[in-house]
Amino acid sequence: MQDNKPEIATKNSKKANLLDHHSIKHILDESVSEIVTSRGYVEDVRMSNIRLLMGTIIIIIALAAQFYKKKFPENRNFLIGCILLYIVFNGLLQLIIYTKEKNEILFTYPPAGSFTSTGLVVSSKLPRFSDTYTLGIVHKGWSFGGGSILERC
Repeated sequence: MQDNKPEIATKNSKKANLLDHHSIKHILDESVSEIVTSRGYVEDVRMSNIRLLMGTIIIIIALAAQFYKKKFPENRNFLIGCILLYIVFNGLLQLIIYTKEKNEILFTYPPAGSFTSTGLVVSSKLPRFSDTYTLGIVHKGWSFGGGSILERC
């Protein structure tokens, strides 16, 4: 007899803990990113590189404060400076994340041969205790209507 099992796509299958909200959102976001990049859009990683650079600067400041050659009473001013720089750079990093990225999961360049000079910004939202995954796709320079082309997938 022939088995009538449904075909399961094992090529791109991903597993997630169904009780973990962040795990589900991560899998959905990853799948959306794969679909968009497979359509000819190249990911724009400049914002990620800026965040990594800021994080590296923060780590260097912390390491300099920790491993400075002089002991505490002598390096008090240096430590105060490092603490202030640490707070400033962390504040800038959080400001960039809050104002520039918000719920965005993917920034792209325009596809090759495109007549536009702007890429896409893909954002998503999955509120806690909700089963509604909201997906927004806009051009970098301008938005359509309320800011999203596609909502409620």
